[in-house]
Formats: sequence, structure tokens, C-alpha cells
Amino acid sequence: MQAIELPRTLEDYFAHCELPDTPEGRRFSITLPYFDGPRIDRLQWWWNLPVSQQKFHSEPAFAALRRQAIERFSRHIERWLCNNCRRLFGEGPIPQLGVMESGTPKISAAVGSTAVTGPPAAPVPPASDLRALG
Repeated sequence: MQAIELPRTLEDYFAHCELPDTPEGRRFSITLPYFDGPRIDRLQWWWNLPVSQQKFHSEPAFAALRRQAIERFSRHIERWLCNNCRRLFGEGPIPQLGVMESGTPKISAAVGSTAVTGPPAAPVPPASDLRALG
């Protein structure tokens, strides 16, 4: 069973907001509303663009920063669902939060993998061997 069973991509359910500027820079939030039974709740992701970096970022660069924030928030949501054995589902404009019915949820490979590839690391020699090398 998937942790996210929605008819559209997860990003389509996000609400984006730019908050009033502060002396430190521009602030933004991404919100995912969801129903937990009859109660509505939300997950939020906050990100900012410091004043020192604003002059260096054109619109395409700003769009890339926004995309990074969306990807990080999406990974966070999937981990949160997996860690809590929960799932998002439903056909409406706001998804439902439910309990994972069987086993561990499967996380999509598109979000990212923490698998390490390559040869295994060499074993660390005992401390007595290290003194002989020095």
C-alpha cells in the first residue's frame, strides 16, 4: 500500500504564501491541508531568501529555490507518513489522513533514496595496528 494515494501529484494540494518582508529577507510558506477525521489540520514548510542573496537571484534562480523547497517538503511529508504509519488518500480538494492498513508504506523512488551504493568501506584496524602504522 502506498503512503500517498491521491489522484493528482502531492504538489497540486500545496498552498503557497509569501509573507511580509522582514529586515532579514523574504519569507515564504508552503501548506498542505488535510482532514484527520472531521478535523482539518495542516503541515507547513517555511523557507526564506535572505537580503544578502536577493540581489543575486533572478526569476529563474528564484524558481529553482522554490522547486527545492517543494521537493524537501514533499520528502518530509512522505517520511512523516511512513514514520507514523499513516497515508493520504481521497478524491476531494483536501486529502484525508488515514491509518496505514497493512505493513509498512512504500515510498516512491521518485522522491529520493537513501540507499548507499558502491563497495563496502574497509574495516577500521584495531588501535594497536594504528600505532604500528604511525
